Amino acid sequence: MFSDCTWLNEPTDYTVAADRLRVVTDNATDFWRITSYGFIRDNGHVFGRTVAGDFTAQVRVRGDFRELYDQAGLMVRVDERQWIKAGVEFSDGALMLSTVLTAERSDWATASAPPLPEGFWLRLTVANGAIRVQYSADGKVWPLLRLAPFPAADRYVVGPMCCTPERAGLAVVFSEFSVGPALERDLHDLT
Repeated sequence: MFSDCTWLNEPTDYTVAADRLRVVTDNATDFWRITSYGFIRDNGHVFGRTVAGDFTAQVRVRGDFRELYDQAGLMVRVDERQWIKAGVEFSDGALMLSTVLTAERSDWATASAPPLPEGFWLRLTVANGAIRVQYSADGKVWPLLRLAPFPAADRYVVGPMCCTPERAGLAVVFSEFSVGPALERDLHDLT
């Protein structure tokens, strides 16, 4: 479902097929606002589509994450000051599940990632003024990664995201990307 997507910060090297997006990150790309580091970066790669109202987005991600801050997943963006990026990030020598929620200033929350030899799946649901972030190691069981308030907006941009603040050259493959009506499942429903 990449046909409706457009680039925010188009990378130099990428290919798009019907259900597959391959991206190689440019140098020193990131999304971050102020907290702890004092800088603003808004040059990571997002291949997103515009969505009105509540929705659920999902994608499968595979990459060779091995350098500090290598990251990929999904982003939901209202504008440059209000967004979330979620997925995995390489930090302190290990692959971590990661979310960065930004409302003027970024926060960063991580947890140890389980083994992900076949990549991982990510699901974001925006509904009723909140965002629900889920991940999956097998595409079947979807534990909760984060639940947080999220700004209501007329329109959002949602899509695959990747960046490498410390280097260039992370190759990431996104597939099974979909956007549809918000899932109305109980918070503890892992399907």
